[in-house]
Amino acid sequence: MIIDDAHYDVIIVGTGAGGGTLAQKLAPTGKKILILERGEVMPLEEQNRSNVDIFKKELYHAPEQWFDIAGEPFSPQTKYAVGGNTKIYGAALLRMRERDFETVTHQEGISPEWCVKYADFEPYYTEAERLYQVHGVVGADPTEPPHSADYPYPAMPHEPQMEEVIGAIAAQSLHPAPLPMALTRQTEDPTNDSEVSGINPALQHPNVTLKTGATVTTLHTNPSGREVKAVEAEVGGQPYLFLGDIIVLACGAINTAAVLLRSCSEACSQGLANSSGLVGRNLMKHRLSSVVQISKPNSGKFQRSVYVNDFYWGEAGFEYPMGHIYNAGGLLQDIIFAESPPVLSVLAKMMPGFGLQQMARRSIGWWVQSEDLPSAENRVRVDNKKLYVDYTPNNTEPHERLVYRWTEVLKTAEKGMDKSLLQMSGRHPSGEMPLSVVAHVCGTCCFGEDPATSVLNPDCRAHDVDNLYVVDGSFFPSISATSPALTIMANALRVGDRLIERLK
Repeated sequence: MIIDDAHYDVIIVGTGAGGGTLAQKLAPTGKKILILERGEVMPLEEQNRSNVDIFKKELYHAPEQWFDIAGEPFSPQTKYAVGGNTKIYGAALLRMRERDFETVTHQEGISPEWCVKYADFEPYYTEAERLYQVHGVVGADPTEPPHSADYPYPAMPHEPQMEEVIGAIAAQSLHPAPLPMALTRQTEDPTNDSEVSGINPALQHPNVTLKTGATVTTLHTNPSGREVKAVEAEVGGQPYLFLGDIIVLACGAINTAAVLLRSCSEACSQGLANSSGLVGRNLMKHRLSSVVQISKPNSGKFQRSVYVNDFYWGEAGFEYPMGHIYNAGGLLQDIIFAESPPVLSVLAKMMPGFGLQQMARRSIGWWVQSEDLPSAENRVRVDNKKLYVDYTPNNTEPHERLVYRWTEVLKTAEKGMDKSLLQMSGRHPSGEMPLSVVAHVCGTCCFGEDPATSVLNPDCRAHDVDNLYVVDGSFFPSISATSPALTIMANALRVGDRLIERLK
């Protein structure tokens, strides 16, 4: 065991939406900060997906196997790199709706109330939108919550081919709105991420150190289990020990839970911070399906730009939430689309003789996204060093209803559209994403007031461990139907303020 000879005020594990954002927030304090990242800096040519064959899936999958509820292995679509999964995300940054923070009744159960409300998050949403240079328009979506400030940049224009589609959707008394996007507008890599806006600014401060290639395996505590004393990581095949006063996990909801479950000791026999037995449980993963329109040839390489929330809370005759819809942008740069074998199979039958890239250039993709409800049986567990993701989908009928409803909207839209822009096929192949797509996983260490029913307190400090915090998507008690990245970023800024007070 190699013991690092430095002692740090804060050790942050992970550089994604939570860890990278928090590092940027804490860096100006002058406190000695160590950031541990198991990956390396991602090559620029891989970051700009306009230059990459997205169907070479190994580029965007972790070099390891996890196991599903049946014990079958799978390769997770997750990126170990500086910037974490924000290096491969779609860069859409949406706020949860005000009502999402309250108890919501769904057809199959309850989405629980948050212990911190939208009003508490709002200033941090605004701060995160400034930090990540979000381009958007306030007020175009009827479900949008109150904003204390406009987006820092105006929305980007739609692709000409999308303009006609959007107009035909709006003609059905729906409200397509510009999708809030984190953009640098740089040619080399136009999307913003937590390396660009989090880690790189943090490293401008001499008190901040980044160590890459460091896979954290275990947290070591004092004999009572109430304080973490050291972080153990594997670096270059060697075990290292890093000592610090405050430890922050931001490894993603699956890996954070795995680290805690592996950190067993005499005082913590079922894992660290796990007196509730809830570490790893209540895993949530959006119900996410793609719906494809066949189009005239397009570049296949354009940004996402529009979303529709008219069915977010349901529709006439169906009073339960259904979800959120947004366009995929050019399918040649949407890595999640490449994970959809059912859609690709149907497209191949509709366009015989076309290769994958040719099919993507003649298609417009839409994502249909519904809330997944927390269930204690959906969980991360570790057994004989193997990581298991036990997951059974729920909230199925509302999601299937939304896919059907959106397909009908597209069919109606196409009837009045310019036939030079859209090739009518009468079919809209769809398919749900497999378990391997784990980008939106949340909820494995939920926060709350009661230590018996939550892992973290409202400040995202572990109830059981005084100096341990979590700032990735683990803290979510419910996932809503919006993508979680902006809420993770805003929460990291919120927790950052608490830590700055503690560090004084």
